[in-house]
Amino acid sequence: MSALLVSDHSEAPPVNNAVYDVARLRRAFPILGREVHGHPLTYLDNAATTQKPKAVLEAIEHHYIHECANVHRGAYWLSEKASEQYEQARKDVARFIHAAHAKEIIFVRGATEAINLVAAGFGRSLLKPGDEIIVSEMEHHSNIVPWQMCAEQSGAGIKVLPFDDRGVLQVAELERLLSARTKLLAVTHVSNALGTVNPLKEIITQAHAHGVPVLVDGAQAIPHLPVDVVTLDADYYVFSGHKVYGPTGIGVLYGKREALERLPPYQGGGDMIRTVSFEKTTYAPLPARFEAGTPDIAGAIGLGAALRFVESVGVEAISRHEAMLMAEAKQVLSDIPGLRLIGTAPHRAGVISFTLDKVHPHDMATILDRQGIAVRAGHHCAQPVMKHFGVPATARASFAMYNTLAEVQALGAALRHVREVLRP
Repeated sequence: MSALLVSDHSEAPPVNNAVYDVARLRRAFPILGREVHGHPLTYLDNAATTQKPKAVLEAIEHHYIHECANVHRGAYWLSEKASEQYEQARKDVARFIHAAHAKEIIFVRGATEAINLVAAGFGRSLLKPGDEIIVSEMEHHSNIVPWQMCAEQSGAGIKVLPFDDRGVLQVAELERLLSARTKLLAVTHVSNALGTVNPLKEIITQAHAHGVPVLVDGAQAIPHLPVDVVTLDADYYVFSGHKVYGPTGIGVLYGKREALERLPPYQGGGDMIRTVSFEKTTYAPLPARFEAGTPDIAGAIGLGAALRFVESVGVEAISRHEAMLMAEAKQVLSDIPGLRLIGTAPHRAGVISFTLDKVHPHDMATILDRQGIAVRAGHHCAQPVMKHFGVPATARASFAMYNTLAEVQALGAALRHVREVLRP
Protein backbone atom coordinates (compact mmCIF):
# COMPACT_ATOMS: atom_id res chain seq x y z
CA MET A 1 0.00 0.00 0.00
CA SER A 2 1.25 3.47 -0.84
CA ALA A 3 2.72 5.56 1.94
CA LEU A 4 0.07 8.17 1.15
CA LEU A 5 -2.56 5.85 2.59
CA VAL A 6 -0.85 5.65 5.96
CA SER A 7 -2.20 8.38 8.22
CA ASP A 8 -0.72 9.52 11.53
CA HIS A 9 -3.37 10.86 13.91
CA SER A 10 -0.86 13.43 15.15
CA GLU A 11 -0.98 15.03 11.72
CA ALA A 12 -4.74 15.55 11.72
CA PRO A 13 -5.94 19.15 11.39
CA PRO A 14 -7.23 21.03 14.41
CA VAL A 15 -10.97 20.79 14.97
CA ASN A 16 -13.37 23.71 15.07
CA ASN A 17 -13.31 24.17 18.84
CA ALA A 18 -9.53 23.75 19.21
CA VAL A 19 -6.85 26.41 19.44
CA TYR A 20 -5.64 27.29 15.95
CA ASP A 21 -2.38 25.33 15.84
CA VAL A 22 -0.74 26.32 12.57
CA ALA A 23 2.38 24.22 13.20
CA ARG A 24 0.28 21.09 13.56
CA LEU A 25 -1.86 22.08 10.61
CA ARG A 26 1.17 22.47 8.36
CA ARG A 27 2.10 18.83 8.94
CA ALA A 28 -1.03 17.84 7.03
CA PHE A 29 0.51 19.38 3.86
CA PRO A 30 3.49 17.26 2.70
CA ILE A 31 4.93 19.85 0.29
CA LEU A 32 5.41 22.45 3.03
CA GLY A 33 8.28 20.44 4.49
CA ARG A 34 10.49 20.75 1.44
CA GLU A 35 13.30 23.18 0.64
CA VAL A 36 13.75 25.37 -2.44
CA HIS A 37 17.23 26.64 -3.39
CA GLY A 38 18.45 25.49 0.03
CA HIS A 39 15.81 27.46 1.95
CA PRO A 40 12.58 26.28 3.60
CA LEU A 41 9.68 26.76 1.20
CA THR A 42 7.65 29.88 1.96
CA TYR A 43 4.62 29.46 -0.29
CA LEU A 44 2.78 32.75 -0.80
CA ASP A 45 1.06 32.13 -4.15
CA ASN A 46 -2.17 30.68 -2.79
CA ALA A 47 -4.39 32.88 -4.96
CA ALA A 48 -3.01 31.01 -7.97
CA THR A 49 -3.40 27.59 -6.35
CA THR A 50 -3.36 26.19 -2.84
CA GLN A 51 -1.34 23.22 -1.66
CA LYS A 52 -3.06 19.89 -1.01
CA PRO A 53 -3.44 18.15 2.36
CA LYS A 54 -2.86 14.44 2.79
CA ALA A 55 -6.59 13.88 3.15
CA VAL A 56 -7.10 15.00 -0.46
CA LEU A 57 -4.17 13.01 -1.82
CA GLU A 58 -5.36 9.92 0.02
CA ALA A 59 -8.95 10.28 -1.23
CA ILE A 60 -7.80 10.49 -4.85
CA GLU A 61 -5.40 7.59 -4.51
CA HIS A 62 -7.99 5.48 -2.72
CA HIS A 63 -10.42 5.98 -5.60
CA TYR A 64 -7.93 4.90 -8.24
CA ILE A 65 -6.64 1.94 -6.21
CA HIS A 66 -9.89 0.60 -4.78
CA GLU A 67 -12.98 2.00 -6.55
CA CYS A 68 -12.02 3.07 -10.06
CA ALA A 69 -14.93 2.79 -12.48
CA ASN A 70 -17.12 5.07 -14.56
CA VAL A 71 -20.14 6.60 -12.86
CA HIS A 72 -23.86 6.42 -13.57
CA ARG A 73 -23.43 3.64 -16.13
CA GLY A 74 -22.54 0.36 -14.51
CA ALA A 75 -24.79 -2.14 -12.72
CA TYR A 76 -21.82 -3.56 -10.83
CA TRP A 77 -20.20 -2.90 -7.45
CA LEU A 78 -17.23 -0.74 -8.54
CA SER A 79 -19.41 1.57 -10.60
CA GLU A 80 -21.94 1.85 -7.83
CA LYS A 81 -19.19 2.77 -5.32
CA ALA A 82 -17.66 5.33 -7.70
CA SER A 83 -21.09 6.84 -8.35
CA GLU A 84 -21.81 6.96 -4.63
CA GLN A 85 -18.56 8.80 -3.91
CA TYR A 86 -19.03 11.18 -6.84
CA GLU A 87 -22.53 12.11 -5.73
CA GLN A 88 -21.36 12.41 -2.11
CA ALA A 89 -18.89 15.06 -3.31
CA ARG A 90 -21.81 16.96 -4.83
CA LYS A 91 -23.55 16.84 -1.45
CA ASP A 92 -20.33 18.01 0.24
CA VAL A 93 -20.22 21.06 -2.04
CA ALA A 94 -23.89 21.84 -1.47
CA ARG A 95 -23.38 21.67 2.30
CA PHE A 96 -20.22 23.80 2.17
CA ILE A 97 -21.91 26.69 0.34
CA HIS A 98 -25.33 26.12 1.93
CA ALA A 99 -27.11 25.40 -1.34
CA ALA A 100 -30.75 24.40 -1.06
CA HIS A 101 -30.23 21.17 -2.99
CA ALA A 102 -27.34 19.10 -4.35
CA LYS A 103 -28.98 19.15 -7.81
CA GLU A 104 -28.04 22.83 -7.99
CA ILE A 105 -24.34 21.84 -8.05
CA ILE A 106 -22.78 21.31 -11.48
CA PHE A 107 -19.27 19.90 -11.71
CA VAL A 108 -17.07 21.60 -14.32
CA ARG A 109 -13.32 22.00 -14.90
CA GLY A 110 -13.06 25.22 -12.91
CA ALA A 111 -14.50 28.69 -12.38
CA THR A 112 -13.52 29.64 -15.93
CA GLU A 113 -15.59 26.86 -17.50
CA ALA A 114 -18.48 27.62 -15.16
CA ILE A 115 -18.59 31.23 -16.34
CA ASN A 116 -18.28 30.16 -19.97
CA LEU A 117 -21.17 27.72 -19.48
CA VAL A 118 -23.47 30.49 -18.26
CA ALA A 119 -22.23 32.96 -20.89
CA ALA A 120 -22.79 30.44 -23.67
CA GLY A 121 -26.33 29.86 -22.50
CA PHE A 122 -27.10 33.56 -22.36
CA GLY A 123 -25.51 34.22 -25.74
CA ARG A 124 -27.36 31.41 -27.48
CA SER A 125 -30.87 31.98 -26.18
CA LEU A 126 -31.31 34.81 -23.68
CA LEU A 127 -29.69 37.88 -25.28
CA LYS A 128 -30.62 39.95 -28.27
CA PRO A 129 -29.18 43.09 -29.91
CA GLY A 130 -29.43 46.08 -27.59
CA ASP A 131 -29.36 44.05 -24.38
CA GLU A 132 -26.65 44.84 -21.82
CA ILE A 133 -24.39 42.99 -19.39
CA ILE A 134 -22.74 44.77 -16.44
CA VAL A 135 -19.23 43.63 -15.47
CA SER A 136 -17.12 45.16 -12.71
CA GLU A 137 -13.80 46.81 -13.48
CA MET A 138 -11.92 44.55 -11.05
CA GLU A 139 -12.80 41.22 -12.67
CA HIS A 140 -10.40 38.45 -13.58
CA HIS A 141 -10.20 38.01 -17.35
CA SER A 142 -12.28 34.85 -16.94
CA ASN A 143 -15.22 37.04 -15.91
CA ILE A 144 -14.66 39.56 -18.70
CA VAL A 145 -13.73 37.73 -21.90
CA PRO A 146 -16.64 35.22 -21.93
CA TRP A 147 -19.08 38.14 -21.67
CA GLN A 148 -17.31 39.99 -24.48
CA MET A 149 -17.60 36.89 -26.65
CA CYS A 150 -21.24 36.52 -25.62
CA ALA A 151 -21.92 40.18 -26.51
CA GLU A 152 -20.23 39.86 -29.89
CA GLN A 153 -22.33 36.83 -30.77
CA SER A 154 -25.64 38.28 -29.61
CA GLY A 155 -25.27 41.97 -30.41
CA ALA A 156 -25.50 42.90 -26.72
CA GLY A 157 -23.37 45.58 -25.07
CA ILE A 158 -21.21 45.67 -21.93
CA LYS A 159 -21.20 48.32 -19.21
CA VAL A 160 -18.47 48.59 -16.57
CA LEU A 161 -19.01 49.13 -12.84
CA PRO A 162 -15.90 51.08 -11.73
CA PHE A 163 -13.83 51.02 -8.54
CA ASP A 164 -11.97 53.86 -6.82
CA ASP A 165 -8.27 54.29 -6.12
CA ARG A 166 -8.53 52.27 -2.92
CA GLY A 167 -9.87 49.34 -4.91
CA VAL A 168 -13.45 49.71 -3.64
CA LEU A 169 -16.33 49.11 -6.04
CA GLN A 170 -18.48 52.19 -6.61
CA VAL A 171 -21.75 50.49 -5.77
CA ALA A 172 -23.59 53.84 -5.92
CA GLU A 173 -22.89 53.81 -9.68
CA LEU A 174 -24.82 50.58 -10.11
CA GLU A 175 -28.21 52.29 -10.01
CA ARG A 176 -27.16 54.46 -12.95
CA LEU A 177 -25.99 51.44 -14.96
CA LEU A 178 -29.00 49.21 -14.37
CA SER A 179 -31.85 49.53 -16.83
CA ALA A 180 -34.58 47.56 -18.56
CA ARG A 181 -31.93 46.43 -21.05
CA THR A 182 -29.69 44.88 -18.37
CA LYS A 183 -29.86 41.08 -18.58
CA LEU A 184 -27.05 40.05 -16.21
CA LEU A 185 -24.53 41.43 -13.71
CA ALA A 186 -21.16 39.63 -13.34
CA VAL A 187 -19.09 40.48 -10.26
CA THR A 188 -16.31 38.96 -8.20
CA HIS A 189 -16.76 38.19 -4.52
CA VAL A 190 -13.06 38.83 -3.76
CA SER A 191 -10.65 40.46 -6.22
CA ASN A 192 -7.73 38.23 -7.16
CA ALA A 193 -5.48 41.24 -7.79
CA LEU A 194 -6.50 43.50 -4.88
CA GLY A 195 -8.05 41.26 -2.25
CA THR A 196 -11.10 43.54 -2.04
CA VAL A 197 -14.16 41.84 -0.53
CA ASN A 198 -17.19 43.23 -2.30
CA PRO A 199 -20.55 43.93 -0.57
CA LEU A 200 -22.32 41.17 -2.46
CA LYS A 201 -25.59 41.19 -0.57
CA GLU A 202 -26.06 44.89 -1.29
CA ILE A 203 -25.10 44.47 -4.95
CA ILE A 204 -27.35 41.45 -5.51
CA THR A 205 -30.31 43.07 -3.76
CA GLN A 206 -29.96 46.15 -5.95
CA ALA A 207 -29.72 44.10 -9.14
CA HIS A 208 -32.69 41.92 -8.20
CA ALA A 209 -34.78 45.04 -7.60
CA HIS A 210 -34.43 45.58 -11.36
CA GLY A 211 -35.06 41.91 -12.16
CA VAL A 212 -31.40 41.35 -13.11
CA PRO A 213 -29.75 38.00 -12.28
CA VAL A 214 -26.24 38.00 -10.80
CA LEU A 215 -23.28 35.71 -11.47
CA VAL A 216 -20.62 35.76 -8.75
CA ASP A 217 -17.02 34.69 -9.31
CA GLY A 218 -16.25 33.15 -5.94
CA ALA A 219 -12.88 31.60 -6.80
CA GLN A 220 -10.96 33.87 -4.41
CA ALA A 221 -13.62 33.93 -1.69
CA ILE A 222 -14.23 30.24 -1.18
CA PRO A 223 -10.95 29.46 0.70
CA HIS A 224 -11.14 32.56 2.91
CA LEU A 225 -14.75 33.36 3.81
CA PRO A 226 -17.94 31.56 4.83
CA VAL A 227 -20.20 31.41 1.76
CA ASP A 228 -23.97 31.01 1.97
CA VAL A 229 -25.43 31.22 -1.52
CA VAL A 230 -29.02 31.23 -0.25
CA THR A 231 -28.42 34.18 2.09
CA LEU A 232 -26.51 36.01 -0.64
CA ASP A 233 -29.36 35.17 -3.05
CA ALA A 234 -26.84 34.68 -5.87
CA ASP A 235 -28.33 33.31 -9.08
CA TYR A 236 -25.02 31.73 -10.07
CA TYR A 237 -21.89 31.24 -7.94
CA VAL A 238 -18.70 29.68 -9.33
CA PHE A 239 -15.40 28.50 -7.90
CA SER A 240 -12.41 26.26 -8.63
CA GLY A 241 -11.39 23.28 -6.52
CA HIS A 242 -7.68 24.00 -6.62
CA LYS A 243 -8.16 27.36 -4.88
CA VAL A 244 -9.65 25.61 -1.86
CA TYR A 245 -7.05 22.85 -1.26
CA GLY A 246 -8.58 20.49 -3.85
CA PRO A 247 -7.27 19.12 -7.15
CA THR A 248 -6.82 21.05 -10.37
CA GLY A 249 -9.27 20.37 -13.19
CA ILE A 250 -12.42 20.37 -11.04
CA GLY A 251 -14.74 23.27 -10.27
CA VAL A 252 -18.30 24.14 -9.42
CA LEU A 253 -21.17 26.04 -10.93
CA TYR A 254 -23.92 26.62 -8.40
CA GLY A 255 -27.15 27.93 -9.80
CA LYS A 256 -30.63 28.39 -8.46
CA ARG A 257 -32.73 25.67 -10.00
CA GLU A 258 -34.81 28.11 -12.06
CA ALA A 259 -31.66 29.98 -13.16
CA LEU A 260 -30.03 26.78 -14.42
CA GLU A 261 -33.17 25.58 -16.14
CA ARG A 262 -33.26 28.80 -18.18
CA LEU A 263 -30.00 27.79 -19.87
CA PRO A 264 -29.72 25.42 -22.83
CA PRO A 265 -27.25 22.52 -22.48
CA TYR A 266 -23.65 23.64 -22.76
CA GLN A 267 -22.32 20.48 -24.43
CA GLY A 268 -23.88 17.42 -25.97
CA GLY A 269 -22.87 13.83 -25.35
CA GLY A 270 -23.33 10.95 -23.00
CA ASP A 271 -25.12 11.20 -19.65
CA MET A 272 -26.77 14.58 -20.37
CA ILE A 273 -29.61 13.05 -22.37
CA ARG A 274 -32.92 11.42 -21.56
CA THR A 275 -33.63 10.01 -25.05
CA VAL A 276 -31.81 10.20 -28.39
CA SER A 277 -33.15 9.56 -31.86
CA PHE A 278 -32.38 11.05 -35.25
CA GLU A 279 -35.75 12.73 -35.10
CA LYS A 280 -35.38 14.35 -31.67
CA THR A 281 -33.21 14.33 -28.53
CA THR A 282 -34.53 15.15 -25.08
CA TYR A 283 -32.29 16.21 -22.21
CA ALA A 284 -31.76 14.90 -18.71
CA PRO A 285 -32.83 16.92 -15.66
CA LEU A 286 -30.36 18.77 -13.43
CA PRO A 287 -27.51 18.26 -12.75
CA ALA A 288 -26.80 15.71 -15.53
CA ARG A 289 -28.07 18.16 -18.18
CA PHE A 290 -24.78 20.11 -17.88
CA GLU A 291 -22.34 17.23 -17.28
CA ALA A 292 -21.84 15.68 -20.71
CA GLY A 293 -19.36 12.82 -20.95
CA THR A 294 -17.23 11.15 -18.33
CA PRO A 295 -16.57 13.68 -15.56
CA ASP A 296 -13.45 14.17 -13.47
CA ILE A 297 -14.56 11.57 -10.95
CA ALA A 298 -11.38 11.54 -8.88
CA GLY A 299 -11.27 15.34 -8.98
CA ALA A 300 -14.77 15.62 -7.55
CA ILE A 301 -13.92 13.09 -4.84
CA GLY A 302 -10.75 15.05 -4.03
CA LEU A 303 -12.73 18.29 -3.88
CA GLY A 304 -15.19 16.73 -1.47
CA ALA A 305 -12.28 15.65 0.74
CA ALA A 306 -10.81 19.17 0.57
CA LEU A 307 -14.05 20.80 1.69
CA ARG A 308 -14.43 18.35 4.56
CA PHE A 309 -10.83 19.16 5.56
CA VAL A 310 -11.58 22.91 5.54
CA GLU A 311 -14.71 22.29 7.62
CA SER A 312 -12.65 20.33 10.15
CA VAL A 313 -10.39 23.35 10.62
CA GLY A 314 -13.27 25.83 10.52
CA VAL A 315 -13.79 28.48 7.86
CA GLU A 316 -14.24 31.25 10.41
CA ALA A 317 -11.08 30.19 12.25
CA ILE A 318 -9.17 30.25 8.96
CA SER A 319 -10.58 33.69 8.17
CA ARG A 320 -9.42 35.07 11.53
CA HIS A 321 -5.95 33.58 11.10
CA GLU A 322 -5.58 35.01 7.61
CA ALA A 323 -6.84 38.43 8.74
CA MET A 324 -3.97 38.45 11.26
CA LEU A 325 -1.50 37.59 8.47
CA MET A 326 -2.93 40.34 6.25
CA ALA A 327 -2.63 42.94 9.01
CA GLU A 328 0.97 41.92 9.70
CA ALA A 329 1.83 41.96 5.98
CA LYS A 330 0.38 45.45 5.55
CA GLN A 331 2.48 46.71 8.46
CA VAL A 332 5.69 44.95 7.40
CA LEU A 333 5.45 46.01 3.76
CA SER A 334 4.41 49.60 4.54
CA ASP A 335 7.70 50.06 6.42
CA ILE A 336 9.81 49.27 3.33
CA PRO A 337 11.02 52.44 1.55
CA GLY A 338 9.83 52.70 -2.05
CA LEU A 339 7.19 49.98 -1.69
CA ARG A 340 3.68 50.88 -2.88
CA LEU A 341 0.64 48.86 -1.87
CA ILE A 342 -1.79 48.44 -4.76
CA GLY A 343 -5.31 48.39 -3.37
CA THR A 344 -6.08 49.60 0.14
CA ALA A 345 -9.75 48.68 0.53
CA PRO A 346 -10.76 48.47 4.20
CA HIS A 347 -12.26 44.99 3.74
CA ARG A 348 -9.80 42.60 2.09
CA ALA A 349 -9.04 38.91 2.17
CA GLY A 350 -6.08 36.75 1.29
CA VAL A 351 -4.18 39.01 -1.12
CA ILE A 352 -1.72 41.88 -0.85
CA SER A 353 -0.28 43.36 -4.06
CA PHE A 354 2.62 45.78 -4.29
CA THR A 355 5.32 47.37 -6.42
CA LEU A 356 8.86 48.41 -5.47
CA ASP A 357 10.25 51.63 -6.87
CA LYS A 358 12.46 51.05 -9.95
CA VAL A 359 12.27 47.25 -9.59
CA HIS A 360 10.26 45.16 -12.06
CA PRO A 361 7.91 42.73 -10.31
CA HIS A 362 9.35 39.80 -12.26
CA ASP A 363 12.86 40.63 -11.03
CA MET A 364 11.51 40.94 -7.53
CA ALA A 365 9.82 37.53 -7.71
CA THR A 366 12.96 35.89 -9.14
CA ILE A 367 15.15 37.13 -6.29
CA LEU A 368 12.55 36.12 -3.73
CA ASP A 369 12.45 32.65 -5.25
CA ARG A 370 16.20 32.26 -4.68
CA GLN A 371 15.39 32.67 -0.98
CA GLY A 372 12.66 30.05 -1.08
CA ILE A 373 9.77 32.53 -1.21
CA ALA A 374 7.11 31.95 -3.86
CA VAL A 375 5.05 34.98 -4.90
CA ARG A 376 3.21 35.77 -8.13
CA ALA A 377 4.34 38.58 -10.46
CA GLY A 378 2.47 39.92 -13.48
CA HIS A 379 -0.92 41.37 -14.33
CA HIS A 380 -2.72 38.46 -12.60
CA CYS A 381 -5.21 38.12 -15.48
CA ALA A 382 -6.60 41.49 -14.42
CA GLN A 383 -5.21 43.97 -16.95
CA PRO A 384 -8.02 46.52 -16.43
CA VAL A 385 -6.98 46.68 -12.76
CA MET A 386 -3.36 47.30 -13.73
CA LYS A 387 -4.47 50.02 -16.16
CA HIS A 388 -6.50 51.71 -13.42
CA PHE A 389 -3.41 51.98 -11.19
CA GLY A 390 -1.06 52.89 -14.02
CA VAL A 391 1.23 49.89 -13.61
CA PRO A 392 2.04 47.06 -16.03
CA ALA A 393 2.26 44.47 -13.26
CA THR A 394 2.52 43.92 -9.53
CA ALA A 395 3.99 41.38 -7.17
CA ARG A 396 1.35 39.55 -5.17
CA ALA A 397 1.63 37.68 -1.90
CA SER A 398 -1.43 35.59 -1.07
CA PHE A 399 -2.14 33.67 2.10
CA ALA A 400 -3.72 30.40 3.15
CA MET A 401 -4.63 28.57 6.35
CA TYR A 402 -1.08 27.21 6.74
CA ASN A 403 0.94 30.42 6.41
CA THR A 404 2.63 31.91 9.47
CA LEU A 405 3.66 35.25 10.90
CA ALA A 406 7.28 34.11 10.54
CA GLU A 407 6.73 33.73 6.79
CA VAL A 408 5.33 37.26 6.60
CA GLN A 409 8.43 38.53 8.39
CA ALA A 410 10.62 36.50 6.00
CA LEU A 411 8.88 38.16 3.05
CA GLY A 412 9.59 41.60 4.51
CA ALA A 413 13.26 40.81 5.11
CA ALA A 414 13.63 39.37 1.61
CA LEU A 415 12.05 42.46 0.03
CA ARG A 416 14.51 44.67 1.88
CA HIS A 417 17.24 42.48 0.42
CA VAL A 418 15.73 42.92 -3.06
CA ARG A 419 15.82 46.68 -2.58
CA GLU A 420 19.47 46.56 -1.60
CA VAL A 421 20.46 44.28 -4.48
CA LEU A 422 18.57 46.19 -7.19
CA ARG A 423 18.75 49.74 -5.90
CA PRO A 424 20.06 51.94 -8.76
